[in-house]
Amino acid sequence: MEPTPETEEALKELESYGDVELREDLRLLVDEARRAVPELVGVSLGLLVEDLVLTYVASDLDTALLDAMQYLDSGPCVRAADTASVVVTAPETLFDEEEWQLFAQASAARGIRSSLSLPFVRNGVVTGGANFYGSGAGSFEGHVDELAGLFGAWSPGATHNADLEFRTRLQASRSAANLGAARLVDHAIGVLVAEGVADPNEAEARLLQAAAQAGVPVHVLARALVDTYANRGDGESHPDD
Repeated sequence: MEPTPETEEALKELESYGDVELREDLRLLVDEARRAVPELVGVSLGLLVEDLVLTYVASDLDTALLDAMQYLDSGPCVRAADTASVVVTAPETLFDEEEWQLFAQASAARGIRSSLSLPFVRNGVVTGGANFYGSGAGSFEGHVDELAGLFGAWSPGATHNADLEFRTRLQASRSAANLGAARLVDHAIGVLVAEGVADPNEAEARLLQAAAQAGVPVHVLARALVDTYANRGDGESHPDD
């Protein structure tokens, strides 16, 4: 699991504030988690910024993209933060959640069959959380307490510029949408509208915000969204077949 460029930047920033051990600590945490859960394929750690969950570090790009799909869908990690509770998903439950269909489709397309969202709570207040993605339907059965023990001590204390970082990410998303990938972003907006997620203006705003929250380029999120629904369409049976 290789960190995303955005994660590298976040770790460098934290190191500039003197937190030079965080990179190695996170690597050891992820390695320990994979020993506990062999089917674990992705981990992300998030902060709560301006009432939004912000992915601060992600183990790889696919993990960051799955986080973005959760933000688009108000997915399990958003529910975990809102309710300060653990949320576990599996195929039979995820597709039953009508409001999580974007996340369900994106997970299936990437071979993810289960997820676990753990909130970080300090003094009764949610400060962030961890997302875990597994390749098996029951990847996290019997491991919730163990993972909570491993990651619950992680402190998102170095949040000096977290709100500024989010605004910077959001501006970068808007600039990218304006400059480089307008057609692809428009296509993704069309997918969101067709799925009944939002009207065009709201769909654009949500796409830009989700990309900023997850720390992924908006055109990469747009491509993932378009590809997810194109693949779903290819796999569907048709009455005339």
